[in-house]
Amino acid sequence: MARSKKEPAPFPSRDAILEFIRDSPGEVGKREIARAFRLDAEQKRTLKKLLREMELDGALKKGRGRRFTERGELPPVAMLIVSALDEDGELLARPAKWDEDAEPPAIYMAPQKRGQEALTPGDRVLARLAPASEGTYTATPIRRIGSGPTRILGVFEASGGGGRIRSTDRRAKSELIVRTGDSLGAQSGDLIRAEIVAGRKHGLPQARVLERLGSTNEPRAISMIAIHDHELPTEFSKEALEIAETAGLAPLKGRDDLRKIPLITIDGADARDFDDAVWSEPDDDPKNSGGWHLIVAIADVAWYVRPGTALDRDAYQRGNSVYFPDQVVPMLPENLSNRWCSLVPGEDRSCLAAHLWIDRDGNLRRHRFVRGLMNSAARLTYSQVQDARDGRGDDTVTHLTETVIGPLYGAFEALLRNRGKRGALELEVPERQVKLAQDGTVESISERERLDSHKLIEEFMITANVAAAETLEKLKRLCMYRIHDQPPREKTEALGQFLDSIGLRFARGQVAKSSQFNQILKKVADTPHAHMVSQVVLRTQSQAEYSPDNIGHFGLALRRYCHFTSPIRRYADLLVHRALIAGSNLGAGGLKDGELDFTQCGEHLSKTERRAAVAERSTIDRYTASYLAERIGATFSGRINGVTRFGLFVTLDDTGADGLVPIRSLPDDYYDHDEALHLLTGRRSGRHYRLGQAVDVMLSEANPLAGSMIFGLLDGGQPVSARPRKGKGRGPKGKVSGARKFSRKKPHKGRR
Repeated sequence: MARSKKEPAPFPSRDAILEFIRDSPGEVGKREIARAFRLDAEQKRTLKKLLREMELDGALKKGRGRRFTERGELPPVAMLIVSALDEDGELLARPAKWDEDAEPPAIYMAPQKRGQEALTPGDRVLARLAPASEGTYTATPIRRIGSGPTRILGVFEASGGGGRIRSTDRRAKSELIVRTGDSLGAQSGDLIRAEIVAGRKHGLPQARVLERLGSTNEPRAISMIAIHDHELPTEFSKEALEIAETAGLAPLKGRDDLRKIPLITIDGADARDFDDAVWSEPDDDPKNSGGWHLIVAIADVAWYVRPGTALDRDAYQRGNSVYFPDQVVPMLPENLSNRWCSLVPGEDRSCLAAHLWIDRDGNLRRHRFVRGLMNSAARLTYSQVQDARDGRGDDTVTHLTETVIGPLYGAFEALLRNRGKRGALELEVPERQVKLAQDGTVESISERERLDSHKLIEEFMITANVAAAETLEKLKRLCMYRIHDQPPREKTEALGQFLDSIGLRFARGQVAKSSQFNQILKKVADTPHAHMVSQVVLRTQSQAEYSPDNIGHFGLALRRYCHFTSPIRRYADLLVHRALIAGSNLGAGGLKDGELDFTQCGEHLSKTERRAAVAERSTIDRYTASYLAERIGATFSGRINGVTRFGLFVTLDDTGADGLVPIRSLPDDYYDHDEALHLLTGRRSGRHYRLGQAVDVMLSEANPLAGSMIFGLLDGGQPVSARPRKGKGRGPKGKVSGARKFSRKKPHKGRR
């Protein structure tokens, strides 16, 4: 029977939309999708919401003009910047625009036809892209757009009046030549910023030094590389510094006097700023037997950083502070971040405080926000507080054990019950801690300790954040939510397939809940599969972002959530403070309705957060490579934490260091890559390598400059008898996923 003209066309599924985008020549927008599926006006509104969800959960990325492509994939035609030569003399390029966290895939420029002008590093070129082996792309130039000077960061080695430059980019294998007179007086070992000189057709590319950034022998050289590599702002404007320098103590007038309440700060021993303080007591309300009254006091940054000022503009540009083992790139000048906005003990400080009342099961009954003046009773570390709780307190904390620390843990236990009841995701992610000696060298690298005192502060902060979001909703004020979408269906399907291969069932085809993941993690605890499953569950999750559009927080199992507790180091928290101040009539420094585009602001802050995370991670990688550089040839135990078409990524047990085992170094064989099962399998030998597998490796290369390490396996993988029950993995549509031929004798060109 023919469909009625008034009857709407079937609304496309996520898979159908992805398939349409995948098959379209270039980027497509909402209009093209709506036209292709013949959607009516109401369906177009639904499509707009769905595309936004797909963008947030990582299935799509937005290009220019609100047009979309699949995230992680490059379009068939793109603007490229020719970036470097590899060790074989082939030209490498990178996308002119790349907004994702991970490094872009390696792009190799195809040989040019006779008569075409030779391309050199720095050239911008419009090119056709075709996927190649091992996750790389081949680019065929359509036309050269122009040559803008490409700038690189590298280390200079003097030779005569000129020298050579080694790039800090781990993908660039070729050195660059610096002619006599173009070195700007750089000395061997100097970290420099250089400009690639176009026009050289043969041999190594040429560059001229633009700026000397200091010696790589200096203690801060490694963090300097990250700062310049990621273009982190380090200088405040003169006007911003003047505002910060004239700051002083905020007046008590119009504030609650909290100075007699023994609020304390609890931070790591290496913390440089203290922006949150906590206190708790049993609730005296007879209707709330067993309940608690909590106070979470946060530095009143909004009093000092007023909207529209030079200080505000600098803070917004940075978005957040960036923390390195040897220094901090702060969001605010030192006179604020380490003085007037730091809740140092024994000194009066202005604050925005959340009074929170919870019942015996940790449910938030009511809350109230006030502007106050406080005086911290103590600056304690996590280990001090935990020792005091366990009866090993030192003299600095013993007098607080019963009156302050005891009630804090009482409230914490109630909050833990609430966390368990609502099913927040219990996924522990190890964090590496780099300890430096006085001369700036690495003394040790270890997994950061995780104590109940850490969890206590986290639960207090989460409760205050929820209260802030609830308050702004009640006041009908704009809120910069911290959103975390549920995992995309494609990822949960892949997870279910992976779990099937090790004999675990995961309900698919329904709305995922964080409690489902907890059940899986609980089943594999204390089994050989624990680490592997934890890694796959982690990779299934969406990425948290900032947005004025609330979709809840999947990982915390909360309907509404925002960031309120760290305005010294996160601009998003400052926005929440301003909204609370304006909505509750708490005085100066509030945010007027319509003063900011919260959507644009949320996108900017999400990007600066990702930029900071990548910079911090790359710095830890460089410190780790530096620490292990003198142990070339040493053997280590570790686990496979990544299985790719071009090799295995291995994490060492003792330091958490990550390195690559290139596929060419595996025992001579052809290897099939099963993306869904995170598996490499040798066709002839039956050896297989899979995520989470324990391995022994030898360190064969460590490059502190790039933060990369190369390992060699000391064992031959698991035999055929140890392979998964189901043999070859099959994707959601029943196809073998990611099968590829590889041989140790075949040269490899891929990402590290």
